[in-house]
Amino acid sequence: MSRTALILSGGGARAAYQVGVLQALAEILPADTVNPFPVICGTSAGAINAIALAAHPGNFRESVTELAEIWQGLSIGDVYRHGWSDFGKGFGRIFLSLFNEGVGRQRPLSLLDNAPLWDLLAKKIDFANIARNIEASKLHAVSITAMGYSSGRSVSFFQGQEELAGWKRFRRAGVPTDIRLEHLLASSAIPTIFPTVRIAQEYYGDGALRQLAPISPALHLGADSLFVIGVSGNRSPSRGLNKAVMPVRHSPSMAQIVGHLLNSAFVDALENDIEHMERLNHLLELIPPEVRAEQNLGLKPVRNMIVSPSKGVDAIAGRKVRYLPRSVRFFLRAIGATTKSGGATAASYLLFANPFISELMELGYQDTMWESASVEAFFTGQKNPQL
Repeated sequence: MSRTALILSGGGARAAYQVGVLQALAEILPADTVNPFPVICGTSAGAINAIALAAHPGNFRESVTELAEIWQGLSIGDVYRHGWSDFGKGFGRIFLSLFNEGVGRQRPLSLLDNAPLWDLLAKKIDFANIARNIEASKLHAVSITAMGYSSGRSVSFFQGQEELAGWKRFRRAGVPTDIRLEHLLASSAIPTIFPTVRIAQEYYGDGALRQLAPISPALHLGADSLFVIGVSGNRSPSRGLNKAVMPVRHSPSMAQIVGHLLNSAFVDALENDIEHMERLNHLLELIPPEVRAEQNLGLKPVRNMIVSPSKGVDAIAGRKVRYLPRSVRFFLRAIGATTKSGGATAASYLLFANPFISELMELGYQDTMWESASVEAFFTGQKNPQL
């Protein structure tokens, strides 16, 4: 039987788009669908959505409904502390670290304190349900990826059926474990913004860093088809390679530079991996199945569907910056995180404000509903439709 994997990428507040896509899927698929994704893989903020689905005791529609309620009720104060004194403490810790070889003495260095997120996830997610869902064969495996700062490896912590084994590749590994809250917060620790988390003998940070092959964990865990939800509109036809570059009046702002660094971690790796998979699929489809079997290639085309925003997330973020608290707005304005300076990308990762979240959820819902026929075809096993 086909085993479809759900792949959720990172992106801070951008992950709200994924929830809108899931809401549309819950409407398109039969109401009694238990779980259309036996394998669930998430990174960074996508890991939070992944674990929320994997740890829910109900069916797919119920789990998506509860996840959407969490996002709709979310405020910036539920994710990180944003008072003037909190920013001052963050800057102070970073400054004092200069006199300690760049290391925090009492806690890992970060600009923001995400203690509220620890409390929220501890209340909302029952991690014990993951094992129950696996035992009931409702779930085959769930994986979240974090990056080890000492080893430099991208580590996919996974929990699944007993026959699943770990793996080791260049700069990446799969480690079987009982997933806990610290794994989740490590995966979503945006570098320099949120503190790293110690797991066993190593500190871990955001899983999007150095994640060379975001699709790989799903394949290692036995998936033969992929449903990928991205958080970038780069794959939209309106953003073609021949799009004219607008003239600029000044050098890049700090926010614009940081935004590109974040995109290189959260967006580029997934999009490059998808492009590689699509080219490999095309090449394999040119080889007759009997020839592939005779040559024992060990490869086969992977059915896939990719959903990504049809509108620019940066432009949406630029319109919603005003909903941030004054302290955060002051910081973002100081580094140029506005639409005029092209730095709204950086702001989008921290914009856990309801107007931004709601618009992204609605965009994800509409993007998926517009292609409901292709979605139905994908889940009924018809030939490789794509969004």
